[in-house]
Amino acid sequence: MIDLTPHPEGTVIAVKALPGAKRDAVLGERAGALRIGVTASPERGKATQAVADVLAKYVGAKGSQVRLLTGETSRSKRFLIEGVGLDDLAKRLDSLLSEVKITSPGSAEPT
Repeated sequence: MIDLTPHPEGTVIAVKALPGAKRDAVLGERAGALRIGVTASPERGKATQAVADVLAKYVGAKGSQVRLLTGETSRSKRFLIEGVGLDDLAKRLDSLLSEVKITSPGSAEPT
């Protein structure tokens, strides 16, 4: 289960960033965090911005609704999804993760 925390402005989600991936995609869940792979390299915030963009796309939020709270230089990050309640985000993630098919350890594909 992905770690979601209510916040006065929306919901906070734990994310594990995987820069240098073959494609930009949600790769599943591990240890309470949503795993997101991005092709961007982890220099000058490029990967963090790419992760935010992928997160927004996959949870159906606008890019402006996704804000990094912690983990600017870490692979473990916490993002605030503004204007989206905990229950709503949990439902979106359940739907999203049911579409992600694990193809081998460390990789996944949408079905």
